[in-house]
Amino acid sequence: MNFFQIIDQLAAVDPDVLDRFDSRRAVFNSLGSVAKRTALAATPLFVGALFQKAYAGTKSTPAEVLNYALTLELLEADYYRLFLAAGTLPAGADTAAITQIKKHEDAHVALLTSAIRAAGGTPVTGSPTAGVRFKPSAFPATYAGQLQVAQVLEDAGVRAYKGRAAELVGTTLLTTALQIHSVEARHAAHIRRMRGQQPWVSNGDDLAAHPVYSSGVTATPSTTVTTAGGTFGIPAYTAPSPAENNIVQVGLPITTAFGTTAPNYPYSPANAAAAFDEYLQAAEVLDASRAGGLLA
Repeated sequence: MNFFQIIDQLAAVDPDVLDRFDSRRAVFNSLGSVAKRTALAATPLFVGALFQKAYAGTKSTPAEVLNYALTLELLEADYYRLFLAAGTLPAGADTAAITQIKKHEDAHVALLTSAIRAAGGTPVTGSPTAGVRFKPSAFPATYAGQLQVAQVLEDAGVRAYKGRAAELVGTTLLTTALQIHSVEARHAAHIRRMRGQQPWVSNGDDLAAHPVYSSGVTATPSTTVTTAGGTFGIPAYTAPSPAENNIVQVGLPITTAFGTTAPNYPYSPANAAAAFDEYLQAAEVLDASRAGGLLA
């Protein structure tokens, strides 16, 4: 195993890698001193520990990312439990839809719990009376209000999964997260239609001013989130996420990037924003103004 070749290759994609160690010589010295005390078979474990230390705090572990997702799924599942028990749902299609969405959320909870255990982590837990659950005092009294909160929860979930997906690249857990993300997006679209809104996020939504569709929270350094159902780490973020009314993608002004000739172009700012979803950072999702404020 050529350790310095590994470091040189890593430096090609992370120019700061050497700064994460004391120095290249320090790495060499560390390897030497450990090699005197460690059998050759254990050396890969040392290298793993070395890199884990070097990158500590820059991202969460896969189990922590999934525990973050599980927290949101437990919150949603408990919300739909309350929704079904509230007695406000019209019989027929509306009741069938919320019943089915509740089943999906329960399945997401079961899958994430299993995946976290398989990854060597401890899943957060929740029930109607303990752990991660919806705050009863925040549950709306009317059917219209209950649908509004459902839309906010689903749209927050879609943005939340997108915000952490990059941390799962290179693991099989990315597939698990994306399988759930796409279903959450369908939930959001269906709830929106039940409310008479466009199925996609739009500047013209009646809830467009809700914090779920904005941004603005950073978290530096990385922190540990403690909920009633367990703890998990979230990484540091130094810049707020794009708001949902963003009309610039990878430097392209979407309103004019594809043409300016009527009748198809230019895009209106509303159409440009609606064509793309934006992510939310973990600290933003867990802020009291969004999902964090709905946790018991």
